[in-house]
Amino acid sequence: MKLDSFDIAILAALQRDGSMTNAALAEVVNLSPSQCSRRRAALEEAGIIEGYTARLSAAKLGYGLRAIIRVNLSSHGQGKENDFARFVASQPAIRQAFSVSGDADYVLDVRTHDLGAFADFIHEHLLLHPQVAQVRSEIVLKTLKDDRGVGML
Repeated sequence: MKLDSFDIAILAALQRDGSMTNAALAEVVNLSPSQCSRRRAALEEAGIIEGYTARLSAAKLGYGLRAIIRVNLSSHGQGKENDFARFVASQPAIRQAFSVSGDADYVLDVRTHDLGAFADFIHEHLLLHPQVAQVRSEIVLKTLKDDRGVGML
């Protein structure tokens, strides 16, 4: 799907506020509500818009600790990496997970209530996984930027 300036404006507006109605969106991008509705539906159908979510305050919900964890596996192979991927998917404390290049195999973004809950996650879950050889973690002290959208819009 080739995007024009109206599609890009729609995406940028929805990235700022995914709850916008088509009427509000129409005002922002200077199209009629029906045109916005059709374009939005086409962007959703094409998979460019993957879905809509609410951004929640982790701190206000009691998740005061955020850590970045670098994980190395003891051995590699498709079955073993699939097993680790299933483990990651089953852990609610892991909010994002990436297979990366460099000195780690995976980087995990973890949220817990506090340092005790984080230690429990590390010792009772992550380190007990049979494929995990090494874990290095950094506690996030301050978030300088947390923008999950696409930067070019």
